[in-house]
Amino acid sequence: MSHDDLSQHPQHPQHPAFPDAFITDAHHSVPPPDDLGDVDDRFVFDFRPYGDLEDGQRWSTWLSVEPLCRGPEPLPDWVVTSQGAIDTELGVLKTGKEADVHLVERADPLDPAAGVVMAAKRYRSPEHRTFHRAASYTEGRSMKRSRDERALKKKSTFGRQVAAGEWAVSEWGALVRLWNLGLPVPYPVQIDGTEILMEWITVVDEDGTVRTAPRLAQTRPSPDLLAAYFEQLTDALATMVQNGFVHGDLSAYNILAAGERLVIIDLPQIVDLVGNLNGMSFLQRDCANICGWFRSRGLDVDEHALFADLMAHAF
Repeated sequence: MSHDDLSQHPQHPQHPAFPDAFITDAHHSVPPPDDLGDVDDRFVFDFRPYGDLEDGQRWSTWLSVEPLCRGPEPLPDWVVTSQGAIDTELGVLKTGKEADVHLVERADPLDPAAGVVMAAKRYRSPEHRTFHRAASYTEGRSMKRSRDERALKKKSTFGRQVAAGEWAVSEWGALVRLWNLGLPVPYPVQIDGTEILMEWITVVDEDGTVRTAPRLAQTRPSPDLLAAYFEQLTDALATMVQNGFVHGDLSAYNILAAGERLVIIDLPQIVDLVGNLNGMSFLQRDCANICGWFRSRGLDVDEHALFADLMAHAF
């Protein structure tokens, strides 16, 4: 169809004629800043470029993971969601048999004051990992794919890779569930493969220095604070068993003392109280470990009484 034909049809109007003085050079067709007075402010912005990444840095992975791999709503106000944020490695916080914990700062270079330091728990590669007693913890769990379950049972190289992902997903799920129940656990920011980013639990010294909260085993609390700590733990354990969960490896070494508040950590082995045949045994052991430590600090507590009290909450 020719241009003359198009002019005969109202539904196909002709293109507007450009003025004779119209300049086709894109550079010259953009008005200078002084001539933007008639432009709607909604279409004006201040462009500021980001620099290149340095060693030990990466772009924030917040928007690259699936929505279900991000922390529960509502997000704490300290969570950085900017697409321009950069993750900077600050060093290793703790090493373990199954995973290492690093400190990572996430901040937008254009808004550094809003940055935050988080704990990044990274499960180890198959060559440097040993999940002890894994079978007793995973009793009653089911895999989505039968192929993965067969690989786990055969302990093949692929099976070991599946295991790393399984433990990371297990801990992520536990953190999300327990956080939603109001239990004292670090806020889970996101999971990406075998890495979990979570809240860094800290204390502030008298001189204003911020440092990682000590493990409960490293503290020497006063008698009143010791009793308050035990009450916090029993309340947390009661809520867990009411919802069918058992920590499975609870001790004074995986509880942080953040001032007057306790925070439970290391949750990949969390088990189903009823679905796992070892659920009751794990709960008894948790009670024995906790009560043994509190008795060593001078608090008169009994693991059998604690276990009986928790059972009353469970059923």
